[in-house]
Amino acid sequence: MRIVATLTLSLLLLTAAARLRPPEYDEAYSIFLTAGDPRPAWPPGVFHPADIRNFYQGTPSPTKIAQDLRTGDVHPPLYFWTLEYWRRLTGPSWFAARMLSVTFSIAALAALAWLAALAEIPAATPLLIILLSYGFTYTGIVARGFALAQFLNILGVALTFQASKNRNRGFAFFGGVAFGAAGFSNYLAIFIGAATILWLSTCRTRSSAIPAAVGLALFLGPIGYFFIAQHNSRNGQFAAFSLVHAIFLLAKDAAAAWFGGLPLYAGHAGIFIAAAIATLIAICTGFIIKNWQRKLSPFAVAALATPAGLLVLGLIFNNTPIEIRYLAFGLPFLALLLSQTLPRPLLVLVLGLEACGIIGLISAPITMQPQGIAARRLSQFATPSSLVLLPFGNDGVGIPGPFIAAAPDNLRLELIKPSPFPNLAGERRIILLTIQIDAASKQAVAAALTKFNADPCWTLKASTMLLNVFSRTCSRD
Repeated sequence: MRIVATLTLSLLLLTAAARLRPPEYDEAYSIFLTAGDPRPAWPPGVFHPADIRNFYQGTPSPTKIAQDLRTGDVHPPLYFWTLEYWRRLTGPSWFAARMLSVTFSIAALAALAWLAALAEIPAATPLLIILLSYGFTYTGIVARGFALAQFLNILGVALTFQASKNRNRGFAFFGGVAFGAAGFSNYLAIFIGAATILWLSTCRTRSSAIPAAVGLALFLGPIGYFFIAQHNSRNGQFAAFSLVHAIFLLAKDAAAAWFGGLPLYAGHAGIFIAAAIATLIAICTGFIIKNWQRKLSPFAVAALATPAGLLVLGLIFNNTPIEIRYLAFGLPFLALLLSQTLPRPLLVLVLGLEACGIIGLISAPITMQPQGIAARRLSQFATPSSLVLLPFGNDGVGIPGPFIAAAPDNLRLELIKPSPFPNLAGERRIILLTIQIDAASKQAVAAALTKFNADPCWTLKASTMLLNVFSRTCSRD
């Protein structure tokens, strides 16, 4: 009953987070890819969101999705194939797309409960620890492949752990299949499978490692087919590799994966909150090391696999692919370790801090991207005749996609690039959205502000962090 109650609570929390958080940059790639046009051709000049709602709909074939991924993205196709058929069943809305991730997250928690039972660990505590972790909840609601990969990795660890207990090669094989499918959902998920199979090879039932490796190997060809075509698609996405910088990012993002942006919410006291969290993490790490048990070793291996893999990957490709969403893959296994090694007062403290982080994830704008927030706040400034200028961004996906999805149908909108500047003849009121998420949007906003500030006919009437409102004061253009 406790597990059922925890899973019910999880469904409610994840659904609320999926509903309340505004749409995000990367999710737009998922939406448009599974609508059949990964790079929408937005209308030139002024248009209304109602004119292009069909851009968010469509039923491309799996072959079309695969071709689009190989030629213009950096992800494998399993999640997107699944999302395409999910959207056919549930409709094209952004929230419906997110609910697929919520579904996989609930399945991941159920698999974690099974894994805990196999290890003779009471399941309710690790389920609560992982549910309230910022990284799991965040990656568990966004319309991307993280939740599917997370579920498959936990399932793979459970199956291989079962194989290590009863010498069942069938469990080992299907565990390897789950690991391969996780990698076919997100390349960086493969580290946990590889490390777990390596652990399996050191057990007394080491013969199970071979069928597990065979199961994973079934996906290496398809993974390579996509990865080789894509590996140069986004050069410069991450900073060049530096070991010191990489370790700093690992520490910072690992803490954020557990507790979110708590130091950011605290204002001037943030540095003290950060120091307290660092101290707590050090104490928790000490308890894990002190109370080491052999039956927990596969969970330690799985928890360390992603950070170690990211360091190796960065060294090989000279970049630093370290982010909260990648480190989230190891959180379920850390939750098992913590639930078994921390005394109750520390567990209560960890859960309390995590809960504060989740409240921030759901309600704090500082943890959210601005596109949807800006669309919602336009009602305070927009009139029927206002023209809204929105940065096109790097490729017209990550900024326009989420904004237009949340914008009212009758909004007068024009997308702007760094040049040329749009012809505003006849316009009396302009709302410039100062959303600056990528290089092109920063350049476009800077160029637009320069134009308005240099033209005496335009007067700044209102300004917020997300927009500037200009009014024409000259009687003629």
